[in-house]
Amino acid sequence: MKRPLETRITDEDRKLFHEAVEGAVPLGPSDRQDRANRSILPPVPVQSLLDEHDALAESTVGSLGPEGALETGEEASYVQAGVSRQALRKLRRGHWVVQAELDLHGMRQPEAHLALVDFLASCLRRNHRCVRVVHGKGLGSVNREPVLKGRVRGWLARRSEVLAFCQAPATQGGGGALLVLLRA
Repeated sequence: MKRPLETRITDEDRKLFHEAVEGAVPLGPSDRQDRANRSILPPVPVQSLLDEHDALAESTVGSLGPEGALETGEEASYVQAGVSRQALRKLRRGHWVVQAELDLHGMRQPEAHLALVDFLASCLRRNHRCVRVVHGKGLGSVNREPVLKGRVRGWLARRSEVLAFCQAPATQGGGGALLVLLRA
């Protein structure tokens, strides 16, 4: 059991304290009681309430399944139902640091799917929040058509631990990679 530290106040400390509070007037008994009787209201978390309101509004606009939530444009993105689109914006802007990466280059579909499932499980165990999945652009595939690109997006959209994903910036793989936001 630890013993409390002894505090020794030197004469010099006392003198400095008295100089610092010189001229201060102590509160009278009635002032103390007035302060104690005031009801103190707890702070209102206004920004949290606004965020919850926005998330609720976005989630009621339309409930799309995993396939419908995938945007059809060139840049892939997905947001799980009930997750604020602000999370996707933050992901795109690099708000989270990429903590792990999986490279699926050269893998066939079954092998890539298994590697992705194992990778996501490993990331959850390590409490990783943001990861990168490199699926490639399909330039080495038959007819130079990307096979894994679409499959990986579908696989990720069906995973409950995936809150959102988007195409990686050009410096991190561009159209050949995805940034993935996992639940905490």
